[in-house]
Amino acid sequence: QVHLVESGGGLVQAGGSLRLSCAASGSIFLINNMGWYRQAPGKQRELVAVISSGGSTNYADSVKGRFTISRDNAKNTVVLQMNSLKPEDTAVYYCNVDRIRYYNGRSVRDEYDYWGQGTQVTVSS
Repeated sequence: QVHLVESGGGLVQAGGSLRLSCAASGSIFLINNMGWYRQAPGKQRELVAVISSGGSTNYADSVKGRFTISRDNAKNTVVLQMNSLKPEDTAVYYCNVDRIRYYNGRSVRDEYDYWGQGTQVTVSS
C-alpha cells in the first residue's frame, strides 16, 4: 500500500510564506511526475506546479515567480515553497503523483493519479 501524506498548511497573512511537503510512503520503486493542485471553494481543482522525476518543472501562470516546487527522489518527497502569498491563493492544496510503481507484498503494481488528503492554506488580507 502507498500513502501520500501532506503537511505544512495553515493560516498566513498576505505577503507571507508557507512550505508544503508531501511524502510518499511504501515499498516504492519509482514515481513519475509529482505535483500540487489546489481547489478553492466553488471552483474546480487546478494545477499549481508539477515536477518530473528529472527535475523539469511547470507552474500555473498565477504562481510563477512566487512558488517553487522541488523534490527529493531518494526520499520520495515533494515540496512547494510558497512566497508572497495572496488571499486568492487560499484553497485546499493536494499532492498528486501521476504514476507510482510499488510492491504491495505480493506483486509489483502501477497506480495512476494518486492523491493526498489535502491541506488547507488560508491567506488573510
